[in-house]
Amino acid sequence: MNPHPKLCIHTITTKPWSVETAIGKYAEAGIGGITVWRQWLEGRDPEKIGERIRAAGLEAVSVCRGGFFPAPTAAERATAIEDNRQAIREAAALGAPLVVLVCGAVPGQPLAESRQQIADGIAAVLPLAEELNVRLGIEPLHPMYADDRSAINTMASANEVCDRLDHPLVGIAADVYHIWWDPDLAEQIALTGEKNRLFAFHLCDWLTPTVDLLNDRGLMGEGCIDLKGIRAMVEAAGFNGYHEVEIFSNRWWAVDQDEFLAKIVRAYGEHC
Repeated sequence: MNPHPKLCIHTITTKPWSVETAIGKYAEAGIGGITVWRQWLEGRDPEKIGERIRAAGLEAVSVCRGGFFPAPTAAERATAIEDNRQAIREAAALGAPLVVLVCGAVPGQPLAESRQQIADGIAAVLPLAEELNVRLGIEPLHPMYADDRSAINTMASANEVCDRLDHPLVGIAADVYHIWWDPDLAEQIALTGEKNRLFAFHLCDWLTPTVDLLNDRGLMGEGCIDLKGIRAMVEAAGFNGYHEVEIFSNRWWAVDQDEFLAKIVRAYGEHC
């Protein structure tokens, strides 16, 4: 029996490993799922990688990432839309049911305008998502990224876009790193569950101090996030999917990745 059937690891978490190595190592560790970042598919056939994932006894949980819809010009926005269509095709070929969207923002552009471009961009790719039966998970990002990485910064703002589009394939990927601080978190997670749009749950921890705004996330238990409390919220909202470990960390990428993977499995059991 798989000892960690609900645990999923993102390939970005063990960045030094190729996708082939990650598949083998995750399977050996008894992990149930893998989320593949698109960089790991470059130069490879997604169908063959999907076959390799399944042959190892893993499930392809999602593809990261689509998004980055806002742009100053119509031509740039059209390019982003086509890139997202490609992400959907890759997910379908891989056998992954979900593309996670980091929605994007433009420095100096009003956030309301970026949010409209995000909604328009998702609407533009929905016909292909329907055709290939791939869900789109909007991932709200911490407000420190509102300038250039995402104009969607709370569960509430993600739910607003979902309400606007009102489509069963559009939902939310909830990452504790980005949402743990939100005073309305419990209410918004419950609402997301009620509307059947809680598509993914990502784990890591928030370090104090954080020395890099992107690449200094903590292993679960190293920081201040109430991981068990948030897990209880998402499960109370009806979520029964994978618990996905997504850690961007220069510090952890620099260590032996076999040791790091063992620490992930242990930390998941102790703190999540």
